[in-house]
Amino acid sequence: MIYIVDNILNYLIYLFIIYFGFRLNPRKNKFFLGASILIVLSAGTFNAYFDINSPVVYIVWSVLSISLFFENRFGKLLVLSAALMYFTGIMDTFSVMLIQILLIGRGVDGTDIKWWMEPAYLLSFLIYLSIYLHLLKKNEVSLCDIKFKYQFALLMQGSIFQMFYNFVFAFFHENHAMYNWDAYIVFFVSIAGAIYSIFLTLHLAIKNILSNRQNKELQSFMCMQKQQYDYQLQQSIAVRRFKHDLTNHIGVLRELIHQKNTDAAKEYIDAIWDIQNQFDLKIHTGDHFLDVIINYYFYLAQKENIEFIVSGKLTEKMHLEMFDTTTLMGNILQNAVEAAKKALIPKIRMELIEHKKEFFIIVCNSITEKINTKKGFFITSKKDKGNHGFGLKNIAEVVKKYHGEYYIESIMENEESIMKISISIPRENKISVAK
Repeated sequence: MIYIVDNILNYLIYLFIIYFGFRLNPRKNKFFLGASILIVLSAGTFNAYFDINSPVVYIVWSVLSISLFFENRFGKLLVLSAALMYFTGIMDTFSVMLIQILLIGRGVDGTDIKWWMEPAYLLSFLIYLSIYLHLLKKNEVSLCDIKFKYQFALLMQGSIFQMFYNFVFAFFHENHAMYNWDAYIVFFVSIAGAIYSIFLTLHLAIKNILSNRQNKELQSFMCMQKQQYDYQLQQSIAVRRFKHDLTNHIGVLRELIHQKNTDAAKEYIDAIWDIQNQFDLKIHTGDHFLDVIINYYFYLAQKENIEFIVSGKLTEKMHLEMFDTTTLMGNILQNAVEAAKKALIPKIRMELIEHKKEFFIIVCNSITEKINTKKGFFITSKKDKGNHGFGLKNIAEVVKKYHGEYYIESIMENEESIMKISISIPRENKISVAK
């Protein structure tokens, strides 16, 4: 029975690390999931029947169970399971040694499964859980995001410390009575150093990821700013050209009026008016900087033949900083345009609503199909997931900074799939913006 429990505990640790650490999804086919569990139980039964803990069986059931349980390439799962077996073995070794020293007072000979193995699995799992909660989940990072050099460094660290432990553990086993507390100190310092080095390496790897994310977000912001600047520059050049020719236009009108050719004069005035109308901002919200952003994406929507409607108006300028306004509205409207142009009936609808205590921004855009927002809220549909998917997270960060709320839902409206984002932000005099 102890072999079966041993296999199940190892199996659960593998599933935890791969699912939460590497973001691999379980297979939808229940046959493969059942086969994965059956292999684990069969391996434990085999070891129990022959009273062995064969490394060959351990490797085979680990690789097969992982390959059957998760959706991914077999080669990747093979390498991943081999690395996990090695690394979890190191952690289990640390835990076994620690428990033996604490409860027995010395090392114990023999490689058979003993009673202290199960508490060792629990202790090593608590270490993994601590890493997940305090490093990975806290920073929204997974092990698959970490560069290969850091993953390799963790395995190398484990190798070095495992060899070091074999020496320290043997020393403790033979000399604990002679050196007494000195032996305990050497052991505890070494095991604390091993675990700390793993946490430190992971922390450096995560810091590198967060730094890269920040750089990409800044690049994205600068890109949006540049696009808006280029649009404004084109408009400015067109205005200057129009003004340059304005004297000539007036001269033509003067001549037409002098000739009493009123019909031709009216046609010419209409033509000039149409040209002038192109330079004006089509949408006015009450916030000039917001107008620039919205009119830029209105311009992009027109190029993609997307219907773009804005309703509502602000009585005063929003108190958001310029960077935050660009991040918030730029990401919302950029996502809306990209999604709407793929839809059968492309359209975007934006609504501005003011209340005494807060104002609301609601953006709806057509999409190709209804999305389960609860399941895939922050999952990008783009192939390059490493460099995309930050848009909605950045929106959430801006809303959080101003103590606002947001809600994203995928709905059906007039038998059309619509993505709707609703944002509420308190007015400036009611809040203290978090710095």
